[in-house]
Amino acid sequence: MTSAQPLALVNARLVDPESGYDGPGGVIVSEGVISDVAKGREFGKLSKAVRVIDCGGALLAPGLIDLRVRTGEPGAETKETLASAARAAAAGGVTSMVVQPDTSPAIDDPSMVDFILRRARDIDSARILVAGAATKGLSGEQMAEIGLMREAGCVYITDAGKPIVDSKVMQRVLTYAKGFDALLAHRPMDPWLAKGGAATGGEFAGRMGLPSISPMAERIMLERDVALLEATGGKLLVDQITSAQALETLERAKKKGLRISASVSINHLSFNELDIGDYRTFAKLNPPLRGEDDRQALIEALANGLIDVVVSAHNPAPAEDKRLPFDEAAPGAVGLETLLPALLSLYHDERIALVDLIRAVTLAPAELLGLRGGRIAPGAPADVVLCDIDAPLIIDAARLLSKSKNSPFDGRRLQGQVLMTVVDGRVVHRAEG
Repeated sequence: MTSAQPLALVNARLVDPESGYDGPGGVIVSEGVISDVAKGREFGKLSKAVRVIDCGGALLAPGLIDLRVRTGEPGAETKETLASAARAAAAGGVTSMVVQPDTSPAIDDPSMVDFILRRARDIDSARILVAGAATKGLSGEQMAEIGLMREAGCVYITDAGKPIVDSKVMQRVLTYAKGFDALLAHRPMDPWLAKGGAATGGEFAGRMGLPSISPMAERIMLERDVALLEATGGKLLVDQITSAQALETLERAKKKGLRISASVSINHLSFNELDIGDYRTFAKLNPPLRGEDDRQALIEALANGLIDVVVSAHNPAPAEDKRLPFDEAAPGAVGLETLLPALLSLYHDERIALVDLIRAVTLAPAELLGLRGGRIAPGAPADVVLCDIDAPLIIDAARLLSKSKNSPFDGRRLQGQVLMTVVDGRVVHRAEG
């Protein structure tokens, strides 16, 4: 549903990743699209029918597009529903989110894709997109109905956090998906090296007595994936790259001209293995947090464009799944509401330019999926976020809108308060006060 009343957001710091513009400006939205953009100028006299909002110099950017959001619907609605995830997304400036297929039952056929999209029509706080499973039941054994799921509306295919171990199956998926120009997102993780692990192998895991996973597990599987990608000519998104070793493989693949891109989670940009501290299960993730050298390499790779996309990796888990011994606790963290302020830390630390950070969560994912969003331009969807990037913020997990509160950012001081989120020309979130 689009807003009947045109809306003008003026006196903003406008950031458009498509043109590279970062400066004063504003937008007018009407009938669900951006109808006019002012860059370095003011709008002329506006009709009285237009609702004018003075942004007071706050950041005005395209709404965030989060490629990796896990919910509990269907099958585990106590963790998260589509509606609760969408509310959390709106509070975080996320206007489009791609839900993962590892539900119960899995989203592995066109009827399940249609089910999610029909449920999404009743939710107006964020656009809900669907990723379909690459294999039936996410088993890694038999290819799912990729073509029919694409026709039903899935935006890419993936087995979510489960690697496709059988190389023959992986080759078939890449080959078949190519016929539909479908993107395959795949988690590179050698299952034998990773089996039973809860933390990254090294001195810290040894001192803590935690079962460990070598970063080599990621590189080995990525080397295989790159070889199969080269053989098939498919299109691959490396799902949540985390290690410096794997970055070397990614760089070689890109230099060869392969159709490969990579995402990184905001968690792996923000934390390292030492943040586990005294067995803090909110910091137990999959993939696990890496060493500080890896974290710095990821930031540099994002800055130079080797890594394309940043995701929240939103993965809700109720308290009873986290209040367990570290190696038994469920992995994952909620992230829809903390993605933007955490990302802005890299701007405040002068590591990455603001327009480049915004590109990684707007235009880059939009281009990967062939979406019209992610840009500030006439005719683009009226999905925007207004954010005071200097406002101090202390994350209180108990106040997050997600049904689950498992945030590793709990208690962390950040800068960046989402003031308003607009989806399809409608104000779907406005900060209190």
